Amino acid sequence: MPKSRRRGGGGNPRGASGAQHRNIQPFSDEDASIETMSHCSGFSDPASSTEDVPEIDEEATQEELEYKLKGLIELTLEKSAKTRQSALESLKNALTSKILYEFILERRMTLTDSIERCIKKGKSDEQRAAAGLACLLCVQLGSGIESEEIFKTLAPVLKKILCDGAASAQARQACATCLGVCCFIATDDITELYSTMECLENIFTKSYQKERNSSGIPSTQNTILHISALLAWTLLLTICPVNEVKKKLEMHLHKFPLLLSCDDVNMRIAAGETLALLFELARETDGDFFYEDMEPLTQKLRALATDGNKHRAKVDKRKQRSVFRDVLRAVEEHDFPTEMVKFGPERMYIDCWVKKQTYDTFKEILGSGMQYHLQSNELLRNVFELGPPLVLDEATLKTMKIPRFERHLYNSAAFKARTKARNKCRDKRTDVGEVF
Repeated sequence: MPKSRRRGGGGNPRGASGAQHRNIQPFSDEDASIETMSHCSGFSDPASSTEDVPEIDEEATQEELEYKLKGLIELTLEKSAKTRQSALESLKNALTSKILYEFILERRMTLTDSIERCIKKGKSDEQRAAAGLACLLCVQLGSGIESEEIFKTLAPVLKKILCDGAASAQARQACATCLGVCCFIATDDITELYSTMECLENIFTKSYQKERNSSGIPSTQNTILHISALLAWTLLLTICPVNEVKKKLEMHLHKFPLLLSCDDVNMRIAAGETLALLFELARETDGDFFYEDMEPLTQKLRALATDGNKHRAKVDKRKQRSVFRDVLRAVEEHDFPTEMVKFGPERMYIDCWVKKQTYDTFKEILGSGMQYHLQSNELLRNVFELGPPLVLDEATLKTMKIPRFERHLYNSAAFKARTKARNKCRDKRTDVGEVF
């Protein structure tokens, strides 16, 4: 997938400097909703009314936000691990809910040093929070030299924790995801890309032999780590040159079916989706691609798509069947069920496995802020080829407004249709996936 070298976000006005960090309150979801109101509340929902939004002094609000963030950055240097972790989580909340390019650009070295220190010396939860914040820094700064500097600084530390069998499985999981995302965004060094992929391969390939960690960590935690490493590796595979893609296909394509027999449903799903993506890449790189073991593979996929084993949880079976129906279509029919994502007045169509893998990764990082970043973040708009962010004036927003009575009729109809579908499901004991 092509990556732009443009910076990943528009700047915000800089506010007052200096902060007494002792009096700073953590950045909460309530702060996020207030701060983003002037940016997206008018068009994040076409039904919202612009007249109902009170006027806000954006400059004063920005100054207050920056005052809080400066205090939180100082708190990441505190001696108390609990204080540092709380500050990291609050910074993550802020970065998922707003574009803060200018603010971060001026303080990127301080933030990078704090993240590096927390990953090196912190415990499991603090390391996870620091790795998550590193991902968001790169998402905010975009595919520029600044993100590359952050990645070069943090990559050795992340790799060390990831390969350390004595480290917390949760911390290693977060480091695997951080390595994949930051490398995807920041690096243009093909050697560093291959080195990162090799590091991730050394983790998830252990699932091929179903090896158990000798340090006594439960196999479930190892499996979660392997899943994160696999998904991060798959993300990086989507930006590899064609020759490297072919090498990776030769190495792994015949081994991935082994993971479909894993006891963990999430590993089976991750392996199935990766397998579909590999087939998609193989057919794009080689028009005459042929897989020798197609018959046993399709039989295995069909069994997972219709799995009815009683010893498995109903939720797991429904989720698995839904995913593997799509995987089977991809392998057998070269087909992908197109999905539509709405954000504000825009729509994005996910029409291939590569795009789905990329979207799922960023959605995992940004959470509820995904739609806002799709609207405003230049990096994401470049990755998904959405073009420059839209600038909507007040007149345009008013034309998008839906009358309250029409909204009421629409919601009532949707409620009745949903109730009928659910009653049908309860009466006939059918699979929810088949109803919808």
